[in-house]
Amino acid sequence: MSFSLTPIKLIPKKLTDIDDRHIQISNHLFTHLQLINDQELNITLGKKTITRKIQTVEMEANAIQLPEHLLKEFDLPTQSYKFQSMLLPEIHTLKLGPVIGLLTDFPTIKMEEPHFRSIHLFCEELHHGITEHGGFFYVFSYDKFSSQRYYFENGKWIPAQLPLPDVIYNRIHSRKLEHTEHFKQFRQKLDQFMIPFFNDRFLSKWEVYEQLKDENQLNPYIPETNIFSKEAFYDFAQKYDTIFLKPIHGSQGRNIIKLKKEADHHYSLQTSLTPLIDSFNKRYPLEEIYQHIKQFLHNRIYIIQQGITLITHDLRAMDFRVLCHKNRNNHWSVTSTVARIAAEKEFVSNLARGGTISRPSNALRTCMSHQQTLEVLTLMKELARETASVISHHSKGITGELGIDIGIDQDGKPWLIEVNSKPSKNFEDGLEKIRPSAKAIIQFCTKLAFESAIEKEEM
Repeated sequence: MSFSLTPIKLIPKKLTDIDDRHIQISNHLFTHLQLINDQELNITLGKKTITRKIQTVEMEANAIQLPEHLLKEFDLPTQSYKFQSMLLPEIHTLKLGPVIGLLTDFPTIKMEEPHFRSIHLFCEELHHGITEHGGFFYVFSYDKFSSQRYYFENGKWIPAQLPLPDVIYNRIHSRKLEHTEHFKQFRQKLDQFMIPFFNDRFLSKWEVYEQLKDENQLNPYIPETNIFSKEAFYDFAQKYDTIFLKPIHGSQGRNIIKLKKEADHHYSLQTSLTPLIDSFNKRYPLEEIYQHIKQFLHNRIYIIQQGITLITHDLRAMDFRVLCHKNRNNHWSVTSTVARIAAEKEFVSNLARGGTISRPSNALRTCMSHQQTLEVLTLMKELARETASVISHHSKGITGELGIDIGIDQDGKPWLIEVNSKPSKNFEDGLEKIRPSAKAIIQFCTKLAFESAIEKEEM
């Protein structure tokens, strides 16, 4: 769906300075929108609409003046705003937006400013990016959706009754929470309001594998994977020198088990699981190590995955996180790529496990030529884009952001390790104030907000 937007500056005016029956619009904006003087115009923001007649005045281009009490009617704090706008001429409506709400879970303590955990600074970044681009941004928790939302002003997050959002960006931290009855009821409420819900939910590792394995162009880059069972365990242990066991709903490198074939039909394991830590640096027959693992897993669902011998950085495990976002044309693009290098004595590269980041070109050039580095980076990005396209096509809901983890083997071939629907915001390379990935999210949310307005008009 193609549409054009016009930036708008919304200026509050005291009632004594402006006739309440009129909206004052700059001559430039009046001409640009092809409006008629003294015509009634609907202005929509969030889910509210006000109707007033138009007056033109000489002021800065693309400016609209509203009485302060009309801003309050829109549930907006009294201040000037920059918005994007779209005229819907058939219904004499000027749609302003986007109003973007970020949904997450965070503790609230009375009279204290909230802290949004691992995405706190990212929320500030989004606020600044959306304010600069045009729009209004706030953060909320699902259980306080109707009563308390937080907007950023003068370096603080302030609670207020704010407008319903045009689009919601889901950054819930907890997989378990997304499956609770209360959260499902909240989602049903959003469906009634017809609010687009961006990044629908967490994806499971097995779900991702099932979606990708039958794609001919991707299959050669995917390690063999199965649901953990005794049969699969023995099969993989015989076929591969290294295998990994991962919880299908795990994240941040937690609770992963690495099994390595040693001499004399014995095996060693590495893991972050406390009950199995004592097994480090020991060698076990396959049956014994299976009993060790089975005793811990109980009824938890794990996948078992082929281990690949990947290139390392100073003998430390290394992989690459490629961030992908959907753009305004609904195509996937790469917005960030970093190399992740494992901490000493760790076998996973996640930052949550002490890993560090590096520029991917610098990391690759430690073990390959400049030309091969360029070729590998190109192939890595192609693989990430294609993976994101397939996942979004098969997944329910709106998928517009994915973190693709890729490893590179000794021959320079990329392997798809993992796909994350809520990638970390703490590790991207670069020192820009508003990162490309944040800009991509803002653009995608803007697209969803105005597409939704067009669809409602056509209903």
